[in-house]
Amino acid sequence: MPILGWLAVAGAFAPVVVGLLWARRRLLLVSVVGRSMEPTLRAGDRVLARRVPLARVRAGDVVVVRAPAAMTAGRPGLPGEGPGLLIKRAHAVPGDPVPVQRVPLLRRRGEAVVPAGQLVVLGDNPPFSYDSRECGYIAGSDVLGVVVRPRRLAR
Repeated sequence: MPILGWLAVAGAFAPVVVGLLWARRRLLLVSVVGRSMEPTLRAGDRVLARRVPLARVRAGDVVVVRAPAAMTAGRPGLPGEGPGLLIKRAHAVPGDPVPVQRVPLLRRRGEAVVPAGQLVVLGDNPPFSYDSRECGYIAGSDVLGVVVRPRRLAR
């Protein structure tokens, strides 16, 4: 194939490659494993999350976060979640009142509001959820994204 032909082929694929690179940097596809977010999300659901910093997270958003290091130490995967990731609902963001009624563990810290750079997350199905009730605050640097679209798989 002449050089102009190769250039035409490369030119046709360049927008596709750029689009895929953009999507990979901005979006995250996560499969739900476990019962912690039932009935909102069920095992086998796939969710699309938009990568955002903590400042863009609002209370009530469903978020994907890295699991706290204490939780993943010595474990290849987490019960009810993918390896090293949690899908939970943001219950309180920086500046919100600390929800000590729902998360008694935080009462000991004596703070009136959630500190900057921290997040309180809870599962929608408490008996099956490892969340801020057990591990306290989640660091804002561990927020990977906000779920924008759940997709149910055929059962």
